[in-house]
Amino acid sequence: MASTSPARTTEFVRTATAVIEVVVEGSGPPVILLPSLGRESYDYDDVAGGLAQHGFRVCRPQPRGIGRSTGPLANITLHDLAADVGAVIEAQDNGPAVVVGHAYGHYVARMLAADRPDLVRGVVVAAAGARNYPAALTELAVKCADSSLPDAERIGYLKTGFFAPGNDPTEWLSGWYPEVSKRQLAAAAATPKDEWWAVAHQPILDLQSALDPFRPRETANELRDRFGELVTVTVVPNASHALMPEAPAQVVRALTDWIRTLDS
Repeated sequence: MASTSPARTTEFVRTATAVIEVVVEGSGPPVILLPSLGRESYDYDDVAGGLAQHGFRVCRPQPRGIGRSTGPLANITLHDLAADVGAVIEAQDNGPAVVVGHAYGHYVARMLAADRPDLVRGVVVAAAGARNYPAALTELAVKCADSSLPDAERIGYLKTGFFAPGNDPTEWLSGWYPEVSKRQLAAAAATPKDEWWAVAHQPILDLQSALDPFRPRETANELRDRFGELVTVTVVPNASHALMPEAPAQVVRALTDWIRTLDS
């Protein structure tokens, strides 16, 4: 999918405290893709390429501390990370964006939607954990990122928490930034959850993975129960918490179909 996508360029957005590297491709209505905990935006390669082919301008900000993005990571909150993304949307000068947050990225997406509703057309929470899920799953993510552990052991953790049976986890042996993970978790812990979880000004696509341990099936409707018709629930089969490398074509289709409903 990505091999025939529009050419990618790299831009830099500077704020008072940070410099954010942004991978950009395509033209049309803006879509922002935010990666999961301690991971880089390249996880979205196939998804970004597919969306660009479907007529969207796709921007992937690298989080602070990843790639060539810089900025303080100590003593920050989700408000700071959301402000980085808001600056990217403002710099594009292409109107409010659909903001897609994968796993941890959905914290940032929803924080931005709460802080700056003028910049956000809609929010996609992709493979988002339930409002409350076992702390052991976060510990599992830390082990997946630990390159000092044997690859075979880490693959076992990836299969347990991130990849559905039959899906290859080996590409996720790389792309982790453990120090960034710690700082991102601290930023989330420093932000009262109701400042972002309990707020919804815009339509939400709750894009779930059918086999995601972070989102038990009994919690499938928790966002819709909270926000009613603002929320659309779509479930991707044979995918787990990683989702993006597991089912990129299904993700592109779900995102494209939902975004087009925003115009109807």
